[in-house]
Amino acid sequence: MEFTAQQIADLLNGSVVGNPATQVSNFSKIEEGLPGTITFLANPKYEHYIYTTKASIVLVNNDFTPSSAISATLIKVPNAYSSLAELFNLYEKSKAKKKGIDSSAFIAASASIGEGCYIGAFAYISDNAIIGNDCSIYPFAYIGDNVKIGDNTIVYPHACVYGECEIGNACIIHSGAVIGADGFGFAHENDEFKKIAQLGNVVIGNKVEIGANTTIDRAVMGSTKIRDGVKLDNLIQIAHNVEVGENTVMAAQVGIAGSSKVGANCMFGGQVGIGGHITIGNNSQLGAQAGTISNIKPNSQLMGAPAIPVKNFLKSSVIFEKLPEIYRTIGRLEKEIEELKTNKK
Repeated sequence: MEFTAQQIADLLNGSVVGNPATQVSNFSKIEEGLPGTITFLANPKYEHYIYTTKASIVLVNNDFTPSSAISATLIKVPNAYSSLAELFNLYEKSKAKKKGIDSSAFIAASASIGEGCYIGAFAYISDNAIIGNDCSIYPFAYIGDNVKIGDNTIVYPHACVYGECEIGNACIIHSGAVIGADGFGFAHENDEFKKIAQLGNVVIGNKVEIGANTTIDRAVMGSTKIRDGVKLDNLIQIAHNVEVGENTVMAAQVGIAGSSKVGANCMFGGQVGIGGHITIGNNSQLGAQAGTISNIKPNSQLMGAPAIPVKNFLKSSVIFEKLPEIYRTIGRLEKEIEELKTNKK
């Protein structure tokens, strides 16, 4: 399906610079642009590609001013990256949605399936599970006993939702994710570790996305809670009784230990590690590989392990590579001081 530059501009409340009749039917990277595609420029370091790209249309920010001629038609918008995301989402929604229940799927007699759902081949829906309207449960997904899933939620292949867990509306659970496995709870007694039954569940809010192979453990008692709007990347571990606040985002390999509370609107880079039983304040930002074992105040920006304020970390990082030289210098100075003391005697 083709769209003109003017149609796209009208959709995004943008303005056309060039030929408004230019047509596109697909997307491309700016450095790999092909005729008939639309691309974008948001990061200035990619600007040089806009003068050579073969893409037919380029989304740019309103404040973009070219330094030489551009063959592509431009669409100026307030934010090129978010406008591209909007187009992606519209394109995704235009795809035909799977519906119907495959004959090889297992659905317990006591389960409830809403209207307009898709249940793929060999999916397993357990006793008393409740699936809302317009959900998609892909092949080989497992939905445990008494699970509740809201409307318009997607559970991709091989994802597992253990019994008693709850998932809200418009969520996306990617392949291999495990929701509600036992938390890591053991009591050390007589030189052995005895398992502590994990009697709680996981409660996930609305518009939450859980990445592939991410795990969210059930609570010992009560609930592990993932609030509305949270976005979790692939390969993240959320331990038992953790609470994650609204609209917090975490990149790959983040690990949150048991009973910690993460505030709203936080941003964690990859491999951030959070110790147990601590609180991370709202709007905190932790850079990649930051590690912390103590409470963090709201609006903090930290890096390093142990995590320290970003400005201090950047200053310290300049010194790290000089440490061997500094060590040798200190050794030499200590030796000179000892020689001075000896000569003075």
